[in-house]
Amino acid sequence: MAPDLFPSHAGPGGVAVTVGDVSLGREELFAAAAAVAARVTGAPAVAVDARPDPRTVVAVLGCLIAGVPVVPVAPDSGPAERDHVLRDSHSALWLGDAVEGLDLDREPVDLSARSSASFAGPGASDTAMIMYTSGTTGLPKGAVLSRGAVAACLDGLAEAWAWTPEDVLVHGLPLFHVHGLVLGVLGALRTGSPLVHTVRPRPAAYAEAVAAHGGTLLFGVPTVWSRVAADPASARQIGTARLLVSGSAPLPVPVAHDLAALTGQVPVERYGMTETLITLAQRAADPRRPGWVGAPIHGVEARLRDDHGQDVPADGETSGDLQVRGATLFDGYLGRSGERTPDGWFDTGDVAARDADGQFRIVGRKSTDLIKSGGYRIGAGEIEAVLLGHDAVAEVAVVGLPDADLGQRVVAFVVPADGAAAGADELVRYVARQVSVHKRPREVRFVEELPRNDMGKVQKVRLMTP
Repeated sequence: MAPDLFPSHAGPGGVAVTVGDVSLGREELFAAAAAVAARVTGAPAVAVDARPDPRTVVAVLGCLIAGVPVVPVAPDSGPAERDHVLRDSHSALWLGDAVEGLDLDREPVDLSARSSASFAGPGASDTAMIMYTSGTTGLPKGAVLSRGAVAACLDGLAEAWAWTPEDVLVHGLPLFHVHGLVLGVLGALRTGSPLVHTVRPRPAAYAEAVAAHGGTLLFGVPTVWSRVAADPASARQIGTARLLVSGSAPLPVPVAHDLAALTGQVPVERYGMTETLITLAQRAADPRRPGWVGAPIHGVEARLRDDHGQDVPADGETSGDLQVRGATLFDGYLGRSGERTPDGWFDTGDVAARDADGQFRIVGRKSTDLIKSGGYRIGAGEIEAVLLGHDAVAEVAVVGLPDADLGQRVVAFVVPADGAAAGADELVRYVARQVSVHKRPREVRFVEELPRNDMGKVQKVRLMTP
């Protein structure tokens, strides 16, 4: 594995990145990124306003060239969430547009800037990114990802998907999480395949990119694929691509069947999380099995353990706690420790089954507090903490309920405070002002009380049961 994230086979030649209507050749992309690198060299970390914009690609690439940890920040982050990320990561600089109330030195990203400066190559153990992920409780935590982990993930996926410089990657995913940024930008740059980012993940935009740019490899979350399946004209155009990839949440089997009928193929699925990057993936050459996420990629091991710490049968039905170990794992949460077992295994918190061929199927989350909606991982505790800050909310429990489009929708069960009143729309707007807009409740239900057990703990399972 090359310690350089962008080895020579991904060097000069042709268009490297197209975002919306802007295209950058490989030479001009790396020259513009070198200009960014010259400005950020020596910083402990740099925050990037991760909008679907070519400047985001240049900013991230510039930081990586300089060996400076990148902190991608969601463009819809509320002030409280953004300030926490910037403070916790010790970011010294903001790359992006001006933001009201931002207490950090800012550098705009100029696509026309050029530099021929060279920089000492960072090592594989050096930090590439600090990506913030919502857990089940408290504020987002920064997952520290090394350059070696990123490279191992991308090389493993390139092998699994036969991903080469001859491919043209198409997606419209957000550029502040693993799927859209690590796989969808750095993966293209590492393999040398051109990237076409459609800005928004609309079926018609994907179809147009396939037709106009010769897209062969398409990334989407289940919400994207369900919308593609509902747009037969776009789906048929997309069917000319070599490989469709689905991730970030389980792909509903009915959607997979609809796609097969319209495109002639079923997306391959993969599994991972911010802390582990991608660890399991279906191979491009293998038969499609909707609902299965494949086997460990190169350099990764996976096992299932029961409640007593013993292996479970590999019969495709018996479930166990999914644990992973290998080259793609993070170095830990920033400022925290003790995330792995002494022998290096990481407990994902997910439950899975495995068959005799070593293929895995994700059964569900051990906890009910992690919601997967539209491809996003949303911590219920973060939303609950925000809602409890509203005068009209006495108690609240947030859960994810099944949704045909989003996979799960965020639903808040609210016990109103005495003497205060607020409508559902007001509470939704209140949350959207404090955290990322995609984390807002899609529904607010007012209740007289929350179901609790004898110890006083809220029983969310009862809220999730019709």
